[in-house]
Amino acid sequence: MARLTSDFWVSAYLRQAAHDGLVAVLRRRGSPEAGAIFVKLDRLDGTAALYGPAPQSMAADDGVRRFQLILDSDPGSIEERVERERRFDSDLWLVEIENRQGDPRLDLAAE
Repeated sequence: MARLTSDFWVSAYLRQAAHDGLVAVLRRRGSPEAGAIFVKLDRLDGTAALYGPAPQSMAADDGVRRFQLILDSDPGSIEERVERERRFDSDLWLVEIENRQGDPRLDLAAE
């Protein structure tokens, strides 16, 4: 099954977050068709988490984008990791969401 393009998925994610009363912003626009999507979760308590694309081996063949936790740390460490990812892949997308409950609102791959 074909997956949604990155720009369509990000647009839907941002709209759903707004509908749910959460603050979510697009911090970096990547390749519209297939750019890797990273989501920074800010818990607003001095901690944050970074989610990135799950490896294909962990993803089901149902067309749903799956994510995995990359780093759970302080916001500064998350920003450093994002910068390293950006240097590796200049086409990546970065979305930041604020949620005190710590729910990134993502489909996570089973470990």
